[in-house]
Amino acid sequence: MSTYVYAITGADHPLRLDDLHGVGDPPAPLRTVTTGTVAAVVSDAPSGLRAKRRDVLAHENVLEALMSDGATLPMRFGLLGPDDERVAEVLDREAPAYRERLAELDGHVEYNLKAARDEQDMLREILTQSEQVRQLNERTRSDPSAHEERVALGELVAHEVAARGGGQAEETMQRLVPAAARASRSEPGTSHFLNVSFLVPAGSTDAFVRAVQEEADRLGDAYTFTLTGPLPPYSFV
Repeated sequence: MSTYVYAITGADHPLRLDDLHGVGDPPAPLRTVTTGTVAAVVSDAPSGLRAKRRDVLAHENVLEALMSDGATLPMRFGLLGPDDERVAEVLDREAPAYRERLAELDGHVEYNLKAARDEQDMLREILTQSEQVRQLNERTRSDPSAHEERVALGELVAHEVAARGGGQAEETMQRLVPAAARASRSEPGTSHFLNVSFLVPAGSTDAFVRAVQEEADRLGDAYTFTLTGPLPPYSFV
């Protein structure tokens, strides 16, 4: 049977698992695989595992309990090893790297920030500030057959949106990075100009949240900031 891996910790972690249970129906008992200076919290992997609410919550509860007792490398839901022996082999081989990362994450949590700007507000700014966009817009409005101008307008507006979003993302990062230990950016997608995770010392979370709120207030109502956390530091494992 495959081994389901929840997290990696130091071998000196308390690993209090008695009141916790793993994924599956019925819930799988938790156990540890320990080698040298590191340990993995694991269970048997149920067949046909899917990201059902029950199992996702069980996974998260294990991580939260482990993190409350010490440094933990959280694994994402659904990580499987062939068996305990292969998990032990990986632990033994990668122990120095795991210990280094555990030391880095000790006492830290993750916050994810997604930032977006109202599309109409952005377009109004572009029309106000770009003479070329304004001229093309007037031509397409007065001449329905101006196909080439319409294509050029769309391309120019898309370029302006990307450039302004990128510039605002860099400015916001510069203001928030000093309040965190590390930052990890992801592709923002089509509806946001910024998608970034911050590694924050657990004792500094209030100050970090205040910094995010101050940046949101500075930019105003045309901007939407969505801050999620504190979370296990998945993005920094």
